[in-house]
Amino acid sequence: MDSLETNETTAQRQSSELVNENVAEAVQAPAEEKVEETPAPAEEKVETPAPAEEKTEEVPAIEAESAVEENSAPAGEEKVEENTVSEPGTEEKEISEEEALPVFLTKEEVVARLKELANGEEVPGKAEADLLKLLFYKYHNAEIQEAHQAYIEAGGDPDKFQPQTDPLEPEFRAYMQVVRERRAAAQEALEQQKQDNLKRKLEILDRIQNLASTPEEANKAFDEFKALQAEWKEIKAVPAERATELWKNYQLHVENFYDLLKLGHELRDYDFRKNLEVKTRLCEQAEALADVPDVIQAFNQLQGLHQEWKETGPVAKDLRDEIWDRFKAASTVINKRHQAHFEEMKAAEEKNLAEKTALCEELEAIKSDGLKSYADWDAITKKIIDLQARWKTIGYAPQKMNTQIFERFRQGCDAFFEKKSQFFRDLKDEMAANLARKKELVEQAEALKDSTDWRATSEALVKLQKQWKEIGQVPRKYSEALWKRFVGACDQFFEARQEATAGRREQEKASLEQKKTIISQLRELAQQEGEDVLQQLRQLQQQWNEAGHVPFRDKDKIYKEYREVCDKIYDALNISQAKRRLNNFRAGLAQKIEKEGANLSNERNRMMHAYEKLRDEIKTYENNLGFLTTNSKKGNAMVDAMKKKVDKLRDELNLLAQKIKAVDEQMTDAE
Repeated sequence: MDSLETNETTAQRQSSELVNENVAEAVQAPAEEKVEETPAPAEEKVETPAPAEEKTEEVPAIEAESAVEENSAPAGEEKVEENTVSEPGTEEKEISEEEALPVFLTKEEVVARLKELANGEEVPGKAEADLLKLLFYKYHNAEIQEAHQAYIEAGGDPDKFQPQTDPLEPEFRAYMQVVRERRAAAQEALEQQKQDNLKRKLEILDRIQNLASTPEEANKAFDEFKALQAEWKEIKAVPAERATELWKNYQLHVENFYDLLKLGHELRDYDFRKNLEVKTRLCEQAEALADVPDVIQAFNQLQGLHQEWKETGPVAKDLRDEIWDRFKAASTVINKRHQAHFEEMKAAEEKNLAEKTALCEELEAIKSDGLKSYADWDAITKKIIDLQARWKTIGYAPQKMNTQIFERFRQGCDAFFEKKSQFFRDLKDEMAANLARKKELVEQAEALKDSTDWRATSEALVKLQKQWKEIGQVPRKYSEALWKRFVGACDQFFEARQEATAGRREQEKASLEQKKTIISQLRELAQQEGEDVLQQLRQLQQQWNEAGHVPFRDKDKIYKEYREVCDKIYDALNISQAKRRLNNFRAGLAQKIEKEGANLSNERNRMMHAYEKLRDEIKTYENNLGFLTTNSKKGNAMVDAMKKKVDKLRDELNLLAQKIKAVDEQMTDAE
């Protein structure tokens, strides 16, 4: 039984692994534990939204450039170009690909992982923390439901059920609180950093605005202006609601500064050349992204290039459109690849949905009704596990159908394994009953093992052995010990009987050889004819009866041979006697006619009367045979005796008919 339970546990564990990989159902947390956010199922991914009908980023950029030109920047001065992807100073865009989250099979593993997060140096991720909470209460609630079901099956009142305290729950809550506090602290620190960054950027904007108050101050403060620009680039995240406003003000003040800047042509041209080098490098990097195999990675890198483009100063006005068109063209290639990638992903997801639907249909077509043995359940279990393995090789389905198709597959698996569990629970009960019955047989056998009533005890033990074979299997840990006790008791009795009856067996073997010799003599006698055949037959039969018992296994066979040869001799004797009686009748009839000259008519009438009477008697016996039953040995013996009687009467009837024929022949000759 241990092996059965182990196999069952393995099959259920494999089914549970599949469930954990595709956590798609919401598990209700206890009332006092507020769920901060509902995590997405583990199998759902967060897609990077592709624009509906991918557009290039040229429109806002061109509009921005036009706006700057309309502000009449000084000749040779370059406008600051508008970012087409994201505003500087905002938080970095999250990668849209789903992070691979770990899978945990038990509450202990969940608590262990939560402990690592609570004691680790890195700030725990929200998605993993939510998944750990989801899994813990899923297993926790499943245990309560299982205990409740067991309580009801044991006869308990459902309204009085009180679940036991989960020893892991306080530890889980404590670690979860630590994780929450660490995340809250990190979030608070991040928000404080954003406020500090906002404050500093506002200070930089005020200073740039002051620097651009007059052309003279702008010329004098050029170095300070460049330092402020460098510092602005170093400052990253600010509150999202202020990011656009900050950037627009920054653009405005920078443009005003350049408008007022009265630098020499050499210094201005040098600045333009440096900016051109930077933007040329950005174009080359953007063009190289077309060869990056990972489309998502290329798209994300492009965002960084756009950010750097925005933070780079202007180039000479005659090169401004050319360099921007080059960068925009490279960006368009990446954006189109990004759009095509999501279209391919959508087609792949539809294909995955079709494959998963086919697996669900294949699962639902498997019938588990009527399975009676472990081998049958094991064969179907292997099919289910194979389906689960194939499911894992298939990617995501469309987001709106992903959870639904997984629920369909999971419910099919759960239904099968629940039936299997019920089967083994029933099998366990049956084995317990079989164990009790076999224990009774063992006790009965052990009570008979010292008996010296050889025949009665042998029959009793043989009967117990037959009953043992009819009883089904018992738990393996008891099976061998019980069998040894049962066989030991039987062997002890039969060995004692063998020792006590060893001499009798030798005598039985000698009797068997003697009876075989008698059968051989009877077969030789069956080939002879003469008056002394009957006498010799009776002598051999007397010897047979005086011979002792033969071994039990040979008794029926040797007696059958003896009976057949005796019947053969009797049949031959009956034929011979009938012939002698008919011949004697013919001779006596001839002498009677010769000496007395008697009329044979009276003799013939007497024999005809006897013939009719004998024929009626035979019919009576035959009718009686039709009403006799043969449901017992006694009934069979009676039928056999009556049949022999009928056969004997028929022989007499046949002899009487031949005598009547002989009389008719004599009467014909006398005329």
